[in-house]
Amino acid sequence: MSRKRNGKGMHRRRFLGGLVGAGAALAATTTAVSLIALTDDKNKASAASVALTIPDLLTATTTNGVDVYTLDMQTGTSEVLSGVSSTTAGFNQSFLGPTIKVTNGDSVQMNVTNNLGADTTVHWHGAHVPAKVDGGPQVAFANGETWSPAFTVNQEACTLWYHPHALGTTAEQVSKGLAGMLIVDDDSDASAALPSDYGVDDIPIILQCLAVDNAGDIKYNLTGYQSSTLNFPFLVNGVNADSTTFTFAATKSRLRLRFLNASLSDIITIQRNDGSTLTQIATEQAYLTKATEVDSIRLVAGSRAEIVIDAADAATLDAVITTGWVRGGSGTYSFLTISDSSSGTPADLPSTLNTITRYDTSAFTARTIKLTQSGLNMGINGVVGTTMAAMKAAEISTTVGAKEIWTIANSTQLEHSFHLHDVPFQVISTSGTAASGVDLGWKDTVEVIGGGTVVIAMEFTDYSDDTYMYMLHCHLAQHEDEGMMAALMVTAS
Repeated sequence: MSRKRNGKGMHRRRFLGGLVGAGAALAATTTAVSLIALTDDKNKASAASVALTIPDLLTATTTNGVDVYTLDMQTGTSEVLSGVSSTTAGFNQSFLGPTIKVTNGDSVQMNVTNNLGADTTVHWHGAHVPAKVDGGPQVAFANGETWSPAFTVNQEACTLWYHPHALGTTAEQVSKGLAGMLIVDDDSDASAALPSDYGVDDIPIILQCLAVDNAGDIKYNLTGYQSSTLNFPFLVNGVNADSTTFTFAATKSRLRLRFLNASLSDIITIQRNDGSTLTQIATEQAYLTKATEVDSIRLVAGSRAEIVIDAADAATLDAVITTGWVRGGSGTYSFLTISDSSSGTPADLPSTLNTITRYDTSAFTARTIKLTQSGLNMGINGVVGTTMAAMKAAEISTTVGAKEIWTIANSTQLEHSFHLHDVPFQVISTSGTAASGVDLGWKDTVEVIGGGTVVIAMEFTDYSDDTYMYMLHCHLAQHEDEGMMAALMVTAS
């Protein structure tokens, strides 16, 4: 399988992402950044074929009706850059973490032990849970401690993920490998009709683009991204895909693929190598109303999506990577080829997967959330949220039962990936254009281009707290660490 190239004819690892915004201004005053192609003696004319690695499925122990999952946050070493050892971190292993699969209505407890040598948290990204167990920076815990949040799963089937969320260290800890997929199942007719055998016909695919120097040191902040010896390896389920097309031999007649962009900032677009369409069945927070044909799926940092593929319809999937930050990945990778070892023909997909009632926002409370910048500092509504006190100053206060419509206004010229904790939202419009197609699905993360606006609507349900807060922030993890984060306090009505 020949590796596609970017427009300048260079392999992706030999191409430097662009310099934009605040980073460009800083770069102009330093000799650390070189705008020439990096040498790369590992450039290959064609890709090897290797079986796709499937993350382990974490087994719970059950005590008094509560499913208990044990996660050990630990350090280790891994080859994120082929042939070079890097210091990494993971859950129960040296890089990434196992998949956790729960069902709506389950009572669960997560016993998370910190063996990282630094404070941390674990956020259940996209989970509708009480603020006290959401895993934001307010509940950071120290090295050697165990945090044991317990909650009842309270949402329909969806693909979520988990990762650290402490103040100022999110980018560093996620880039080292602290991320895993969290799958929610339910008893809906759609779930019964769709593939659900984990690792057999229900396949998690965690996509990452990292920044790594020639010595294997993983970079995560502006200083690190100015290194003159940077590579931008592309990883699939924690394995380097720079010169590899992974293979999956289907033993079932239909496959369900769950995609997660766990990169710090890079944008990953999924498409078929032959130019035909993909069948998308879900956005981040729920099934779509019906299976929908799309040309491609664009995933900004933190986003997820689900598709189905009939095994007999042989497919090779490409990932098109573009930088969302000051520098990053660039290029197109044929990263997965599906072959058919199954027998039989899959049943027709249900004509309806979900019912989504679109909001009538005429009586909703309106807010404007401004994504702001001052030099190298990022902010929300002009407040740089790098401390709990600062986030409190920018706090958004609402109540259970409130229905709100927010205009997310990007006053910078930088790319942002806006994420809201607690509840899902509907996209109403993007830079004045009404949402359509798969953008009508439930979401928790949305792209906001430089100078653009996105209007979203949501209803705050179930959980209130006078002490613990949720977050709203940019999911380009570097921007989050640089202050683009504010508190969301949901109190009783």
